[in-house]
Amino acid sequence: MLDRSRKTPDFMFDREAETMPRADIADLQAERLRWSLARAYENVPHYKRAFDAAGVTPDRLKSVADLKHFPFTVKTDLRDNYPFDIFAMPREQLARVHASSGTTGKPTVVGYSQGDLDRWAGLMARSMASAGFRPGDLVHNAYGYGLFTGGLGAHYGAERLGCTVVPVSGGGTERQVTLLRDFGAVDLCCTPSYALNIVEIAARMGIDIATLPVRRGLFGAEPWSNEMRAELDRRLGLKAVDIYGLSEIMGPGVACECDEARDGLHGWEDHFLFEVIDPETLEPLPMGEQGELVITTLTKEAMPMIRYRTRDITRLTDAPCACGRSHVRILRVTGRDDDMMIIRGVNVYPSQVEAVLVGLAGLAPHYRIRLFKEGPLDAIAVEVEVLPECDCCEAALIAKAREVCHHIKSIIGVTCTVNARLPGEIPRSEGKAVRVLDERG
Repeated sequence: MLDRSRKTPDFMFDREAETMPRADIADLQAERLRWSLARAYENVPHYKRAFDAAGVTPDRLKSVADLKHFPFTVKTDLRDNYPFDIFAMPREQLARVHASSGTTGKPTVVGYSQGDLDRWAGLMARSMASAGFRPGDLVHNAYGYGLFTGGLGAHYGAERLGCTVVPVSGGGTERQVTLLRDFGAVDLCCTPSYALNIVEIAARMGIDIATLPVRRGLFGAEPWSNEMRAELDRRLGLKAVDIYGLSEIMGPGVACECDEARDGLHGWEDHFLFEVIDPETLEPLPMGEQGELVITTLTKEAMPMIRYRTRDITRLTDAPCACGRSHVRILRVTGRDDDMMIIRGVNVYPSQVEAVLVGLAGLAPHYRIRLFKEGPLDAIAVEVEVLPECDCCEAALIAKAREVCHHIKSIIGVTCTVNARLPGEIPRSEGKAVRVLDERG
């Protein structure tokens, strides 16, 4: 039997790095930032052109504050240099490449040196320890393996921490439930939407996931709200912890919540420099103000990223955390600035809609948002799903839709069409959930 006394509140995978004084973090970032800028400028033609056009060279950086003079990197820069021209080392020296699905154009290709992979495993181990995972745990890894960074990122991080990994990947949900029951995993890794799918399939199999040994969930790869966290905690009987990352920066493990507070993602500042900018003016914002998150890699060998615009809307805080970690925290990502919907003059993020819907009486935590044109204006329709125990007659569905429409209008301030669906009618996710369907043409 696993010794549950392992849950020592002050356990840290890398205590020296995680509790480094703020002044030491600043000095280390300045040193590593100079190295990263020089590596990008000297080895990547794209950065040479971009820096020269902006009138800056790595020597221009005298302190971290001078980073604001350097140009941003955006996703199209990676696609314009497809497949390997964004790398700072020859392809033959790379240990691995990953790539996005490329559903909206050329895939985004990212590369790793062996040193990059080693650092990635270490940062994932640090993140998992922060989330409450401990050496000796059995980890059920339902993130997708392959070109997607989630599966292998979690896999090697858990092994580095000293856990036993069940490399299930995504899909085959009935088998996932059987393995969770039979193997007795205490930690679950997957997207939050797939965790909900697992608990539903388990219920159909007559299994209550909340009664199984699993006690920690490391959920990421898609935006999710605090309301969704409460739903995951309740239905799976675990502590749902958020993890953050982007393939362009590294993959999962760029930042992670601690299970003590679950109040913001600890950003690992010894490897990444975080800024928040005004997405309109592109000027840096003070600590605590909401804007777009920008990340610069400090130790990436194969593919340094300079001021990468994540498009994620959030805030940073350097307020002390109960866990004792000293790194800044990335507060809950409220949406992406390229996902923001403007409906009759009202700015709406999908996460706002989720916050209204999840936990609403009689509704399952599954929904879809449809964007369409109503004359010259954008309009939205929201599809929700009622719980199996609810009255599913036509009149009851119409009444539920009206109730949801009223809630959305009163809380968000936007008028929308709402359609209430029968149990199981909204498609389930086995990876990243597709919440918004853009039908505007």
